[in-house]
Amino acid sequence: MLPVDLPLHELQQYLPPQTKQPDFDSFWAATLAEAREQPLNAQFEKVEGYPVPEVEVFRASFDGFRGGRSVGWYIRPAGKTGGGELPALVAYHGYSGNKGQAHQYLYYALQGYAVLALDVRGQSGESCDGNQYDTGHVTGWMTKGISSPESYYYRGVYMDCVRAADLVASLPEVDASRMGAWGVSQGGGLTLAATALSGRFALAMPDVPYLCHYRRALQIAQQGPYLELSTYFRLYPDREDAAFRTLSYFDNLNLADRITCPVLMSVGLVDLICPPSSVYAAFNYLAGDKHMMVYPYHGHEVPPHHITEQIRWANRHLRGLDV
Repeated sequence: MLPVDLPLHELQQYLPPQTKQPDFDSFWAATLAEAREQPLNAQFEKVEGYPVPEVEVFRASFDGFRGGRSVGWYIRPAGKTGGGELPALVAYHGYSGNKGQAHQYLYYALQGYAVLALDVRGQSGESCDGNQYDTGHVTGWMTKGISSPESYYYRGVYMDCVRAADLVASLPEVDASRMGAWGVSQGGGLTLAATALSGRFALAMPDVPYLCHYRRALQIAQQGPYLELSTYFRLYPDREDAAFRTLSYFDNLNLADRITCPVLMSVGLVDLICPPSSVYAAFNYLAGDKHMMVYPYHGHEVPPHHITEQIRWANRHLRGLDV
């Protein structure tokens, strides 16, 4: 396979300068405070007759940041309604996708995890985006509200992801000290952001993460939603600097050094959508125990073998099982 980015030994040392604005920390402190002042107004509607009797499945919903309603699957072992003993996972999905079907999470729920799989606002699931945006945008969500960090689409997304973690932590059957986050692509980027901002997670498992080192990604990516930015800049070349200022608040390059819990990450060295250097840019700033699973012949994908490694990491860090 032809390399699409830097050689592996250079990727492992790749540490581009962060692009934090002077008010980066205060922006997120104020945003988190606002989000957590808003009641969740959570509801859980049980899916009756689910054909796996060992679990209970619910359609969970709660109020989104500044409007809208966030929706997800909540799955727990049957009969576990209290006791604060369950480890938990929050799952975030890929760009333009959705939470999928409940059976996709059974391999964790059947081991004794509580799982919340969240739909991202305004994408193809049930979560809706109640925000109003002051400018237009190109196809997709990357440039929605990009004129300022206060109005940017991913501000609401990140806060919905944080509040999903808050909701799970509040459940009487969940041990809030044993929670993990995981997701692929956009879900991987949201895993990093939610871990950095929420303070809830004892483990993060982001795969081929999106939303990392936007400038570098835009230089290398040949496919996927980063190209929405180049489309926007072709239409509005005079807005590029302001847009990248906005993006700097949401770049996991700048959020990663807040993460101190164990992290298992994956990268495909021929990934044309989330280039390896953008992934390593965030990974190399992580402050805690971390491990990168490198797949030299894979693109923007996760091999089945990797799921076994994730189960092993989850069981080690959330269940205390060294298997």
